[in-house]
Amino acid sequence: MSSLIGMDDGSTTATKAPTGDLISDSTSATFGADVIEASQEIPVIVDFWAPWCGPCKTLGPMLEQAVVAARGKVKMVKVNIDENQELAAQLRIQSIPTVYAFSQGRPVDAFQGALPESEIKEFVGKIADLAGPSSEEEMVEAALEQAAAAADAGDTQTAGAIYQQILGSFPDNAKALTGLVSILLGDERIEEAEALLEHASDEVKSTPELKAVMAALTLQKESPDSEELTAHRKAYEADPENFEAGLELAKGLAAAQKKDEAVDILLAMIAKDRDWNDQAARKQLLEFFQAFGMTDPATVAGRRKLSSLLFS
Repeated sequence: MSSLIGMDDGSTTATKAPTGDLISDSTSATFGADVIEASQEIPVIVDFWAPWCGPCKTLGPMLEQAVVAARGKVKMVKVNIDENQELAAQLRIQSIPTVYAFSQGRPVDAFQGALPESEIKEFVGKIADLAGPSSEEEMVEAALEQAAAAADAGDTQTAGAIYQQILGSFPDNAKALTGLVSILLGDERIEEAEALLEHASDEVKSTPELKAVMAALTLQKESPDSEELTAHRKAYEADPENFEAGLELAKGLAAAQKKDEAVDILLAMIAKDRDWNDQAARKQLLEFFQAFGMTDPATVAGRRKLSSLLFS
């Protein structure tokens, strides 16, 4: 240890770390508060350096840059071992640069020597991830991801509860409102879905996700029951020129999630007479696309076929 601390190559003292919320200097006297206590709230990276250490002068700025890029999810403390020999001895710093990461008051990772910038960024990113969401917005996004995952797994009860919790604090969150309304529509709880949307602001209703779920609601409300759907199918199959029956059949099929068949019926009608009833088939098809979502396979394939029809 003495060989490290006592050396002096005559170089000038390195510039002190910038003070501030993210990057600061620490000493033996303040290390407990600066690192141990502070890491209970947010991970702290400690850079042990010395003015005579060449690699330290390269590593330090790259660490600082990576910490700043983490946007408050991690802090950095710099310790000059020449001025804090007792602390360096206690932590058994045998060579420098040495970097420790602390979380919840204890060391969780470390490395020695200079590293490439890519590895420094990876190290800081890994430590920053220990902090979890660092802002209200990030916490909401994390909750939305959790709800979406639950819904995808078929656990709509958990997903709905999460969406309701988000809306309790953020009633204008379009993603949460969309998710909850979609669950209600899946359970055929149309009146509850309508009630939710009635209280949504015009700004939220103008978002693409809300427009899509509102189109899906309209589609479900207007869909015929099973007996009517059977009657429309018989009428259309008996007479493919019966566009009224074809239009109602397509609506019912779309509401029943038979998207491809619904789209194909309207495309066939457009191919026969695109101007029928003021282009009713084309307009209904566009409403389908909005209700399905622009990335839905039925929408993607249907838009391609519609373009071929209209521009052929």
